Amino acid sequence: MGKIVFCDFDGTITAQETFVAVLKEFAPELAAELIPQMYALKVTLREGVRKILESIPSSRLPEIIEFTRTQPIRDGLPELLDFLDSQDVPFVVVSGGLREMVEVVMGDLGQRVKAIHAIALDISDSHFRVLSPYEGETELVDKVKVMEMYPADVKIAIGDSVTDLNMAISAPVVFARDRLVQYLEERHKSYITWNDFFDVRDALKELWKI
Repeated sequence: MGKIVFCDFDGTITAQETFVAVLKEFAPELAAELIPQMYALKVTLREGVRKILESIPSSRLPEIIEFTRTQPIRDGLPELLDFLDSQDVPFVVVSGGLREMVEVVMGDLGQRVKAIHAIALDISDSHFRVLSPYEGETELVDKVKVMEMYPADVKIAIGDSVTDLNMAISAPVVFARDRLVQYLEERHKSYITWNDFFDVRDALKELWKI
């Protein structure tokens, strides 16, 4: 069944926390109240993110897209995708953020990934309504549920923060940076540190003896 890579988007593919920045920009009061509680694991992502998103008027979606458009991608992603292509290893983007944001930032690279799983929005009403086919007990996008849709012998997770915690715990090989390192340290889960996607590519070459 081979290998597969699951990669977070926000703060992982993007060099900065784009989705968090959007929440702070477009719903500052609720974001200031709920984001620290989500990082402290006192409020679930499912509850906190939904509450913040559904307070934003639907008319602001074009502004959010524009706000996102300029976000830089972390170095080495095209090269990692080249390497994975050469090994026939699919790359799946799993984001706890908005699908529209992922597609805008990924641009042409989006055509090179196997799939993008993220939150969809219903904008037919005055305010956003969150739609997520992968909703879990604590997450709007249950990344473990997404991983289970893809049978593979070796599952690799790449992430940086609280939205990647469950995915990281259930993946045998994890690339962690930033807050995710701390969460995994507390849970005594082993991980490989990384800074950019060149690091991930090089570590996989070594792991797979290529």
